[in-house]
Amino acid sequence: MISTAIRVARVGSAAELAAAALMMLGFPCLMLAALLPSVGAFAAAAAVTYLADHYLHRRGSYLVNRLSKVRAGVSIRFLIRELLLVLLLARLDLSTSMLFNAAIACFLAFYGFQAPHGALVTLIALRRKLPIAARNVDLDPRVRIPDAPPRRLVSRAAEKMLHLDLVAVAGLLVSAATDDNVYGYAGIAVTLLLAFGYVVALVPFVRGRRIPPDAVKVLAALDDWLRAYRPETVLYFSGSKDSAYQVNMWLETMEQLDTRPLIILRERSVLERMAPTTVPVICVPGGVHLMNMDLSTVRVALYAANVGKNIHMLRVPTMKHVFIGHGDSDKLASVNPFSKVYDEVWTAGRAGRDRYAIADVGVRDDDIAEVGRPQLAPIRTWQGASDGLPGAAADGRCPTILYAPTWEGWDDNPGNTSILLAGENIVRRLVRADPPVRVLYKPHPFTGTRSSKAKATHERIVALVEKAAAERAADPRFTGDAAAQSAAVAELARIAARIEQLTGGTESGDDAEATRDGVVDFAAHAEVARLRAEWNDAYWRSFGSAEHRVITGAEPRLYDCFNVSDAMVSDISSVVSDFIASGKPYAVTDSAELGVEEFKRQNTAVRAAVILSNSAAELDELLAGVVDPSADALATDRRELKRYLLGPDEPTSIDQFNGAVRDLAEKSRVRNQGQAAGAAAAAAEPAGAVPGQRAATAGETGGAAVKG
Repeated sequence: MISTAIRVARVGSAAELAAAALMMLGFPCLMLAALLPSVGAFAAAAAVTYLADHYLHRRGSYLVNRLSKVRAGVSIRFLIRELLLVLLLARLDLSTSMLFNAAIACFLAFYGFQAPHGALVTLIALRRKLPIAARNVDLDPRVRIPDAPPRRLVSRAAEKMLHLDLVAVAGLLVSAATDDNVYGYAGIAVTLLLAFGYVVALVPFVRGRRIPPDAVKVLAALDDWLRAYRPETVLYFSGSKDSAYQVNMWLETMEQLDTRPLIILRERSVLERMAPTTVPVICVPGGVHLMNMDLSTVRVALYAANVGKNIHMLRVPTMKHVFIGHGDSDKLASVNPFSKVYDEVWTAGRAGRDRYAIADVGVRDDDIAEVGRPQLAPIRTWQGASDGLPGAAADGRCPTILYAPTWEGWDDNPGNTSILLAGENIVRRLVRADPPVRVLYKPHPFTGTRSSKAKATHERIVALVEKAAAERAADPRFTGDAAAQSAAVAELARIAARIEQLTGGTESGDDAEATRDGVVDFAAHAEVARLRAEWNDAYWRSFGSAEHRVITGAEPRLYDCFNVSDAMVSDISSVVSDFIASGKPYAVTDSAELGVEEFKRQNTAVRAAVILSNSAAELDELLAGVVDPSADALATDRRELKRYLLGPDEPTSIDQFNGAVRDLAEKSRVRNQGQAAGAAAAAAEPAGAVPGQRAATAGETGGAAVKG
């Protein structure tokens, strides 16, 4: 019941739902207390509404944002509370007193301060909004960017300003209860002084050296930096904030390029969710600003997604454009007809090339290069359930099975995800397997964002896993080393504290300040990378090797889950192609019920998989191969499929990728030289000559020799 109410109200937790309910009930109680009249009841109800309002704002509740759409925004709520206080004073026969008039004048003046306060906050935000945002780009010597205003002044400024009425309200209530008007007058004076002081404190930040330079100067400084840095390879990305993972997966690859890398983003929301990197990053929301940037040294542009804003970079003819995507799978997105606008399309292995040939969407075979998947380097190869991998039982009796379904997609195609039709069956069979296995459930981060049915099913799967985990914890057969687990938990806390120390103090006052100061500390970056690896190791040691687990969020990463698992169950997505790099057994659900042969014909990545129906009855075949490698009939097929999908193991994928960048950069250089030579030849032709026609030499007329 509570979970349903949370979902309907679109709040984040039961505490948030309770706060919303208290705030909603508090205002009718305020009216009732004012009409009775009861000062004590009014004070209690007012306290509840103040606290609930503050809590919901601090949590960034969706409900608070929606209230403004139905004319019950934060200003209205505070005004209603103040009007009800005036009603309370009138019902207490204080309407003829000077305090009553002072209260009305106070609230009128208080709301008079709201307009200049709101205008100043808005003006500060507008004047400090640069045309670009950047990380690892040292603009400071080239352009002056002043410090941001203190966060206490501009963060949730409207809410803070309105809460200043609390002193006046408290003073008036005390006066009403004690018949001593001093408290009321004192509260009114303090509220008005605080409001006036808040407005005055904001004024310096809208003038003089407290505001950044204009867009022209900032863009000129950026071009100056670009001419000094001379970027050669650009990773270009545009998308929603939820798609930031698509660019994050390429960060380590960009850091390992032999050429000078640069990342160009189009949305600030993606920049906010971008993982730390040593590569320079520039966010350019404006298309005109992007098209005017000096990118003359760039030879190769890489695109991780097919989106409309790509056109702003594709129009530049001096660089070669490459679609690299954000995964390798048999989904239609992997053979998007839009791909033919690029100079080349890079795939992991032969499968990607064949996929385009079969789809016949206009991408020529000569324009496809096989470069492997550099991101897969952290995935370890499997040698059997008892090989001592972290997370597997020491005696091999309790293998780990990862269930990593994809999300429901943008339509209701039953083949998108196994969650809706097969998810619960898969998890039930796994948690009841004999011999027993451990289940890791790691859903796609988009799961349930579009379909309420998918969200509800996901929640039931979580409940199944958690219930099975509780039952296993009570089973003496699966008792772990409590001391070792406690030590690992303590180690997690220590590592997390150190990571927070290295990264938590770098938060800037606003985007402009982050652009100025956001230059990575290479030593700290390297230490954080090492600590994250240590955190991952400690995480798997912090609970029993047979304990079922629901894993959401960024950590541990999907590839970390691959490394501690002995097999995986998933859907048609790049997750399957990536998991094949491990060589481990895997199963894929035919949720659309195409049949085994047709399913394999349509989806290359499942040719070495155990194919599951929606009943998941075929899971026994997968588990048999995990427990006993000699019963694994698909091992040879997986090795062959791995090479077909992901390319050879040697040379390494990053070497292949760097080689492809070098080759294409050379093509870009030759093309640009040819264009320059052609332009020089055209400029050398005499006026009036037809372009490309050779001028007549002495002794020639109209192209024929003069006879003597």
